[in-house]
Amino acid sequence: MALDSVRPDGVTASSQDQQGPKTAFGSWAFAFGPFASDPWSFQRVCQYVAEAGYDGIEINGFRPHPHQDDFNSDEKTRRLRAQIDSLGLGISAFAPDMTSAPPTTSSEAVYLRLVDGARAFCERMGITTLRVDSVSPPVVLDNDDYEARFARMAANFTAAAKRLARSGVQLVWEFEPGFWLNSPSEVVRLLKAVEGDNFGVLFDTSHALTSARGKRQTPPVELLEGGAVEYARLLKPWVRHLHLIDSVGVLHDDETSEHLPFGTGEVDFDAVMDELGATATGLDWWTVDYCFWPDTERDGVAGAQFVRDLAARHRRA
Repeated sequence: MALDSVRPDGVTASSQDQQGPKTAFGSWAFAFGPFASDPWSFQRVCQYVAEAGYDGIEINGFRPHPHQDDFNSDEKTRRLRAQIDSLGLGISAFAPDMTSAPPTTSSEAVYLRLVDGARAFCERMGITTLRVDSVSPPVVLDNDDYEARFARMAANFTAAAKRLARSGVQLVWEFEPGFWLNSPSEVVRLLKAVEGDNFGVLFDTSHALTSARGKRQTPPVELLEGGAVEYARLLKPWVRHLHLIDSVGVLHDDETSEHLPFGTGEVDFDAVMDELGATATGLDWWTVDYCFWPDTERDGVAGAQFVRDLAARHRRA
């Protein structure tokens, strides 16, 4: 983002004047769920994000939004970056389409082939955070298969984090009820198993609350009475990126966490930020995640102000 750029809402955004985390918006909110049959173009999403008052966008790497294979040259990414820059927006992270190579079962060569494509996109776009998940759904496995998949995922994440470090891109893993390894002890075990310091966890407040209530966990189910706040305490040493949205701890379409507008759920955001402290306020970006919410166009504007106010309170603290 230019040092003194003016967004379409007339607000001057200066990276020299702003203290603490900037606000970003996940572009998948207008591509998944209720928008899947008629997704917004990426240009339209960027325009909306700028007009709503966000500082940046988090790029959904699933078509029709920018897929790494479609932006595989300096010229193509230059035009994309210019489009984003023209609206005064930064980029908080890239969430590529990795569905063809689940880290639980793919060989290192296959997994790194996709990672390298995403890494090249990040290099060209100046993106410093890459988001991944385990791709595979939560299923009951016998012990040998479980341990083999666990070891494979840890090895793939280790190799990917080391490869990305060469480009100054950190790898963050988003756990959630819809994907394998979603109970608290499993999440911590995986974070400890991945080698190196270029890997961490993406802490999503909705997923944290819903996972704390045991949704879609394979037995034995583990509950955290303190909800998202207790999960934040547990994962604080590994938190490298944030997705913020409200929740009542239930599933969307029996698959993964429901995402609700701020103030309509049960997440105590101030308590979560108090728990995370400098781990959260030291981040460059806080990303708002309206995935699956049908009224995102209306509620996303209020979301920008909510997160700005939240950041301001905790910067002062």
